Amino acid sequence: MQALIEVILPVFLVLGFGYLARWKLGFSDDAVQGLMKFAQNFAVPVLLFRALSTLELGENFAWNLLASFYTGAILGFFAGLFGARYLFKRPWTDSVAIGFATLFSNSVLLGLPIMERAYGSDALGPNYAIIAIHAPVCYLIGVTAMEIVRTGGGGILAPLKGVAKSMARNPLVIGIALGIATNLSGLTLPGPARDAVDLVARAALPAALFGLGGVLVAYKPEGDMRVVAWIVLVSLVLHPAVTWVMGTLTGLSDAQFRSAVLTASMAPGVNAFLFANMYGVSKRVNATGVLAATASSILTIWLWLHVLP
Repeated sequence: MQALIEVILPVFLVLGFGYLARWKLGFSDDAVQGLMKFAQNFAVPVLLFRALSTLELGENFAWNLLASFYTGAILGFFAGLFGARYLFKRPWTDSVAIGFATLFSNSVLLGLPIMERAYGSDALGPNYAIIAIHAPVCYLIGVTAMEIVRTGGGGILAPLKGVAKSMARNPLVIGIALGIATNLSGLTLPGPARDAVDLVARAALPAALFGLGGVLVAYKPEGDMRVVAWIVLVSLVLHPAVTWVMGTLTGLSDAQFRSAVLTASMAPGVNAFLFANMYGVSKRVNATGVLAATASSILTIWLWLHVLP
C-alpha cells in the first residue's frame, strides 16, 4: 500500500489534475495541445538527450534487457492481433491496430516518472535503453503488419519509407540520436548550456503528465468493451509477465529486471490511437483502450511493484 501512495498516486494525481483542468476548469483544447507540443517536441526530447548523452551505453544496452522487454511486446502484439481476429471477429485491419495498442507501452510519459519515484533517477539507465528503440521497433512491426493485411505485402516499402521519414523528423528520435552521438563523441556541454538543458529537462515529465491528462478527456468510453478489456489484459498483465519470465531466464540484474518489467506494465501510449487514426480503423476501441488501461494501471502497477525484487 505504501508504494501505491508514495510512488504511483502522485504521478496519477498530476495526470488527473490535467484531466480535471481540461474537463471542468477551463483549460482549453488549444492550451492542452500547446502544453503537449512543448512537452513532446521540446522538453521530453531535451530530457532524452541529457540522459543518453551521459548514459553508459555498453552497460545499459544489454541484449538480454532488450530481448526480455521486446519478446513481451511482440507476443503482446500477436495476442492483440489474433485475439481481436479470432476471439472477437474483427476485420484484419482493425486487428492490426488493436495489436499495435497491445504492443506500444507508454514508456516515457508514465514509465519514466513511476520508475524514478520508485527507485530514483539513477535507476533509469535501462529505461532509456528500451526507449531509444521503442518507437522505431513498434512502428516497423505495426506498419509492416498493416500493409500485409491491406495489400498482401505488395505495398510495404512505400509506407515504411514514409514512417522512416516521419521518425527521422520526430523530436523524440532526434533527441535520442543527438544524445547518443554526443555520448559517442565524448563531447561535453559547457556549464551554462548544461544548466539550461537541466532546467528544460526538469519540466518535461510534470508538463507531459498534466498534458496527457488533458488529452485523455477526448477519449470517450465507447466501442466494443470486450475488445477493450482484452487490450487492458494483454497490456497490463501478459506483456510484463512474459518480460518477467524472459528476464529470469536471461539473467537480468535486479536493476535491469525492474526497468524491463515496470516499463512493460505501462498502459498503451497515445500512439495506439494515433496509429489507428492514421489508418482510419479501430479508432474508438483504441482510444477507449488507452483510457481504460491508463486508469486500470494504477492498480496493476502497484501489484507489479509489490512483487518486484
